[in-house]
Amino acid sequence: MKYVSTRDPSKHNLSFSEVLLAGLAPDGGLYIPTEYPKLDKQMLKKLRTQSYADVSKYVIPLFIGDSINESDVHRLLDQTYSKSAFQTADITPLTSITPTIYLQDLSQGPSLAFKDLAMQFLGNIIDFELHRQNRRLTILGASSGDTVSAAEEAMKGKARISVVMLTPKTGMSPFQKAQAGSILEPNIFNLSVPGPFDICQDIIKEINLDLNFKSRYSIGAVNSINWGRICAQIVYYVVGWLRVTQSHDDPVDVVVPSGNFGNVLAGYIAKKMGLPIRRLIVSTNENKVLDTFFKTGLYKQKDVIVTSSPSMDISKASNIERYFFDVMNRSPERLAKEMKVFEKTKCMDLSQSLSHIIQHDQFFSSMANHEDRKWQIKNVHQLINRVIDPHTAAGIKTAFDYVQDEVPIICMETAKPTKFEQTVKEALGFIPDRPKQYEGLELRPQRFYECEATVQSVKSFITNHLPED
Repeated sequence: MKYVSTRDPSKHNLSFSEVLLAGLAPDGGLYIPTEYPKLDKQMLKKLRTQSYADVSKYVIPLFIGDSINESDVHRLLDQTYSKSAFQTADITPLTSITPTIYLQDLSQGPSLAFKDLAMQFLGNIIDFELHRQNRRLTILGASSGDTVSAAEEAMKGKARISVVMLTPKTGMSPFQKAQAGSILEPNIFNLSVPGPFDICQDIIKEINLDLNFKSRYSIGAVNSINWGRICAQIVYYVVGWLRVTQSHDDPVDVVVPSGNFGNVLAGYIAKKMGLPIRRLIVSTNENKVLDTFFKTGLYKQKDVIVTSSPSMDISKASNIERYFFDVMNRSPERLAKEMKVFEKTKCMDLSQSLSHIIQHDQFFSSMANHEDRKWQIKNVHQLINRVIDPHTAAGIKTAFDYVQDEVPIICMETAKPTKFEQTVKEALGFIPDRPKQYEGLELRPQRFYECEATVQSVKSFITNHLPED
């Protein structure tokens, strides 16, 4: 298995280990496999009764190839996907909301968000690779919500890894902010930046383009620009399909609340690998850049609106570049040219490809506003006595919008409702009980570093606080 940059044809034949530690490509592009492996029908049949860890031991090695010994990969996956780490042996249990709409619970991990499913694996395999190569790594990332705590839960205490995470000063829920700030291990650095998430993300990308600085501090990434995150997320699409179908030809539709497009990209790749996903349905909030794109073919960046679903408050979805790469027939030259235009004009016109996007890739989209999300929180609670978070509520709203026949619709749950207590209280009139380990969270000591919203300010922080590689 080899990898290529989405923007530079000369960046090819890289191994999984190389892209795992590199994060963003030197040209600003994202790494992607030169081809998607295919799922074996007979193997999927055998996996119907197997555990989540066993499914992961089939899917993830397809993307690692001979880069890491298979026995080591299997050991790391058994270590990652255990009941002790995810509270349940099912890892991603499914619940029926209606006879055709299912909710796949993805937030049983330590940070109570779907990102744990990939991040816990990423923490283990990066740590393994750093020991094998006798290296250090500085994880530099940005988050508008759950990535920060998921990354820090996965990387805390790992001696060869330092984590520097940029978060917007406002916009995150109080729980999300306290969850990140209360992780006080010496290798964890939370930078609070004025402005929206997009500014944080732009700073990260700009720093990664300074190849000398990136090399000096051995800078990598664990947000969804890291391919390790994407390939690990493919697993729960396979597991979800296995749990709600009876035979190999049975299709499903999938609804994904979307911000940075990493989660739904994993579903798209699972479909390209041969998983019988019929429709991929993107759910957005008031920041409807993705909804507009899938309806018109126009990808337009706009100012971010702060909402009650902050993890979706994104106007530039970094992972959609991997999808654009496929839409443009995997031409890095064309994509690099289009991305340069986009950076200047904040707009990309792919309307001529819209029929392919809808008819061939079967992408659809919908938008849910604050009132929609509150209504669905209440609706799901009435239907199955389950409390969901506002991002998941956006997805459920979209599922009800698109239900057409008896094909199962799997809705990807994103986080536990305790992360968004105010919105849940508005919808239901009460605050859901917190997991015991998070009682009194906001009263715990917290540590944030104030930082200006500039590349130089973040670089200065890294220079003053972290050792060179």
